[in-house]
Amino acid sequence: SKFVNDKWMIKNGFLNDVQEHKPWWWNIKVQKLNLSAPLILLPEVSCQKAIEILQEKGYDQAPVVAESGLILGMVTLSNTLTSVLAGNAEFSDPVTKVTYDQFSKIGLEDSLGKLSGMLENDHFAMVVHEQMQFSGNGSSFMKQMVFGVVTAMDLLTFVSRNEKK
Repeated sequence: SKFVNDKWMIKNGFLNDVQEHKPWWWNIKVQKLNLSAPLILLPEVSCQKAIEILQEKGYDQAPVVAESGLILGMVTLSNTLTSVLAGNAEFSDPVTKVTYDQFSKIGLEDSLGKLSGMLENDHFAMVVHEQMQFSGNGSSFMKQMVFGVVTAMDLLTFVSRNEKK
C-alpha cells in the first residue's frame, strides 16, 4: 500500500514533490536554517547521566551516536524520565534502552519542502551529512555525521524571520 501513498514515495526518494503552489521557502536548502551543533550522547551513557546532561545544557533531546559514527537514534528528556518513573528503565541503564531508533534523516542539500513533509509525521528530523572515510589499508566507507536536529519550530522560526514582504 506504500506505493500508492505519495508522501511515503516522496519521503523515500521514489517520487519528486510536485506541489503546484509552493511557498517562497520551499526550495531553499536545509543548510540555510543555521542549526546549532547538536549535543551527542554515546550509547554507554546512563539514563541518569543523560537526564543530568540534557537538563544542565538545556536540551530536550540528543542523538545517540556510537564512537564508530553509527547513528543509533534519539533520546529525549521526557521519554527518559517517563521510562524510569514507569519502571521500564533504571537510572543505571544505558541510554540505548530509552532511545528512539525510528527517525527521519535529511541532508544539508535537501529542500525545506522535503523537510516540511517529514515534519508532518515526525516531531524532528536529524540533519546528516555523509562523508567518505578511508582506513589505513586504503578501504573506504561512508560515514554519516549528525549536523543538527531540526523541529517544526525551527522551520517556522526560519520562515517567520525571513518572510518575503
